[in-house]
Amino acid sequence: MLNKLVSFVREYQMIAPGDHLICAVSGGADSMALLWSMYLLKEKMGIKLSAAHFNHNLRGDESDADEAFVKTFCDRYEIPLYCGGAQVVAGEKGLEAAAREARYAFFATLPGKIATAHTADDNAETVLLHLVRGTGLKGLGGIAPVRGNIIRPMLNVTRQDVLSLLAEYSISYRTDSSNHGDAFLRNRLRHRVMPLLREENPRLAENMSAMALRLREDDMALHQLTEGEAYTVSQLRQMPEALRSRYLAHFLQKSGVREPERSHIALAENLVFSDKPSARADFPGNVTIHRCYDRLCVAVHTPIPDPVQVACPGVTELPQWGLRLHCTPAEALCNTPDCFTLSTAGPVWVRPRQAGDSMRLPGGSKAIKKLLIDRKIPASQRPLVPILADHRGVLGVYGIGANLDFLEAKWCFRFEMMKEK
Repeated sequence: MLNKLVSFVREYQMIAPGDHLICAVSGGADSMALLWSMYLLKEKMGIKLSAAHFNHNLRGDESDADEAFVKTFCDRYEIPLYCGGAQVVAGEKGLEAAAREARYAFFATLPGKIATAHTADDNAETVLLHLVRGTGLKGLGGIAPVRGNIIRPMLNVTRQDVLSLLAEYSISYRTDSSNHGDAFLRNRLRHRVMPLLREENPRLAENMSAMALRLREDDMALHQLTEGEAYTVSQLRQMPEALRSRYLAHFLQKSGVREPERSHIALAENLVFSDKPSARADFPGNVTIHRCYDRLCVAVHTPIPDPVQVACPGVTELPQWGLRLHCTPAEALCNTPDCFTLSTAGPVWVRPRQAGDSMRLPGGSKAIKKLLIDRKIPASQRPLVPILADHRGVLGVYGIGANLDFLEAKWCFRFEMMKEK
């Protein structure tokens, strides 16, 4: 077992000389084998060794006895021990998930690298667990050998290897009574399914764990092909589904969807293949993704600006639009996207687009909505385009120009960007 462990540690570059390694120890066979192995190898590896025990307080006196057992062992071999504990209560995802979250929250408070005692058998069971619940390539990849400062040095070690090592060195261990029952799905797979599969192949756990590690590498390679790129909708449509789904999952995560599920990725794919250039969809976490024609964008929920009356003559601040509007008597006819001369009737307003708004251009009258669509302005941004209007309707549109029905050298309206303070 020691040779297997050392080989695996080197393959994944888990430990370097000078590292402070903390073995997570429950007192069970696997974790005791890990701690003892690292104790025997600490000089060879040049590491500082400690242990950590977390008491979940789920089995009363038995949990306390596990903690006492680990303390006694560490005292005997002068291994520094970190202890933590909490009264774990089942959450939405169940008791196992709640216990795991509490345990890893404790590990996060510790210095150095944390080594857990997951074995090839654990990895094989995890793959089966994912298969039963439904999974993709990531789930078939099983347990990660390295995740941040968490390392799993025993993923190529079987449970039989563990028991042989403990017997060879006469190392005792505790047995968790909850592992005997079939209340949890993992236990049912361990007790009923794995023995049947081992009858077909005694090396099942090793083979499945090795397969999972290879598939994890394949998944990482596919992920790296799409990481860091900003693909257009056209490019995504041409992309193989295996790559596109990974890109969309990564895009959703960056956009605020913490744990994208298959249904969320399918919803994002619907946006990609939608015929509507401004299609949109809502996702968990109050995230809205929409098409900006050939791109996917995260909708920014900007409030629609209120109408503002324009000072004629004078300067009108339009902070909701980030603009300033100058109105002066016109000296000559002008019609550009940000400066135009107009005749007005009564109060003049800067406001968002309203239903029915239209204006006359050289090619004839056109709805403002159609003008903005033609200019490929996303639907979410169209209410933010400033419209200059009086009681007769649209006088002009910032970024487009004047309504030819009112183009006259009377008042000159000039928009300018407000400088950030």
